[in-house]
Amino acid sequence: MAAHSLVRALTATADRAPDHPALVHGGEVIGYADLVRRAELAAAGLDRLAPVGGVVGLLAPKSPDSVAAVLACLGRGRPVLLPPVTLGAVTLAALVDRARCAVTPTTAQVVAAGAGSAGLPLDGTPADPEAVALLLTTSGSTGVPKVVPLGVGAVDRFTEWAGARFGLGPESVVLNHSPLNFDLCLLDVWATLKHGGTTVLVDPARGADGRHLTELVERHSVTLVQGVPLLFRLLADYAAKTGATHPGVRDVLLTGESTPARLLRDLPALFPNARFHDVYGCTETNDSLVRSLDAADLAAPPELGEPIPGVAVLVLDETGRVLHGEGEGELCVATPFQTAGYLDESLNEDRFTGHPDGADGFRYFRSGDLVRRTASGRLVLLGRTDLQVKVRGVRTNLGDVEHVLAEHAEVAEAVVVAVPDPVAGHVLHAWARRLPGAAPDGLELRRHCAQRLPRTAVPSTFHITDDPIPRTSTGKPDRRLLLTTRTAKD
Repeated sequence: MAAHSLVRALTATADRAPDHPALVHGGEVIGYADLVRRAELAAAGLDRLAPVGGVVGLLAPKSPDSVAAVLACLGRGRPVLLPPVTLGAVTLAALVDRARCAVTPTTAQVVAAGAGSAGLPLDGTPADPEAVALLLTTSGSTGVPKVVPLGVGAVDRFTEWAGARFGLGPESVVLNHSPLNFDLCLLDVWATLKHGGTTVLVDPARGADGRHLTELVERHSVTLVQGVPLLFRLLADYAAKTGATHPGVRDVLLTGESTPARLLRDLPALFPNARFHDVYGCTETNDSLVRSLDAADLAAPPELGEPIPGVAVLVLDETGRVLHGEGEGELCVATPFQTAGYLDESLNEDRFTGHPDGADGFRYFRSGDLVRRTASGRLVLLGRTDLQVKVRGVRTNLGDVEHVLAEHAEVAEAVVVAVPDPVAGHVLHAWARRLPGAAPDGLELRRHCAQRLPRTAVPSTFHITDDPIPRTSTGKPDRRLLLTTRTAKD
């Protein structure tokens, strides 16, 4: 696939169907010709801000102009770093310095710099497929996020695969709930635009409003919804109060983290005509495993899917050897869509590796995800290796504890944080959001856990709340914030 095929395909759609909706944001509908024109003006603005080229560190809150500015970078062959817009000033400065950005404008500054110009063409000139197109950042990390460069070829291969796998085309209307810096946008935004579809951009300020999300899906006849469990929980909670359903949604993609069993059971009624897909991937590799789910799969936590064509999978045991039969170990994957390595090469040694037995030439990414291989060869996601802690000498998986808590009939969601302790090694603190009208207390939840978990895995403290569990910008539980809040109260 030719480099920059995303930009070429988008401009071809603008020539063929200039008024076809490319983006929806708030009350604004942006046609393909309008989007290309905005991108051409953004390209002129970027050249005025940094005529010597180099990496552009774009501070891009979600908007049509931000999408246009990214397209300007792709079309002009300028690598673009998309930092999380919520980063503090000190961390942002460190990230920009690490990426050696030539310029770090906001979208508004790019638009202002390009105003009044004739714009610059988005020629999509073929480039080395290994040339960097996007620089994403890892989610859920502490300190300065790792920078994950994606090559032009990786982006093109992914957007081609996604379009074919999910039937993206001019009739597709895709809901985009994640921030623009998140890897889910490779499908929500970039693959959708490449194949002539329409992306509905959810305003982050209203991203936790179930009513608003429901109205967007219905008002714009959304056909594909991809998201982390938080998105589907918001839609399901609103549907439980109103009876809302989404019969027009054709495909539902579950990704980001394991979807709780109770939520899985709610989805067929919420999306009565949809095909369900469980998608596994990391920022470093992009989507790797996909499984189509039927009604039986939705009644219980699903196994991981089959490797996408071109993807290789290994499971490594605690000694770093390849696990061939039943057992548990770390999942390692190599995909056609992955990064060549972190921008800071010193971080690559423990994360990117060849086959331990030299059986192939792939470069595998050690995902940090713990899986169990069953007798049939299927893979079941158990949790994160970095969520394995020792409690009184016993290895404990925080994900297992969270799963048990979330299965309580009166708990909507739960998260567990391990706090270092000089005697026990770690003590566990649990947060549980109760369902509306429910009134579980800590004693009841402790009894529930004690009946299902080893004694060392029962949390020492239960925090019960009516408020949603705090999340990072990518929808994952914000354990660091919970730990900080707990420490501040002690």
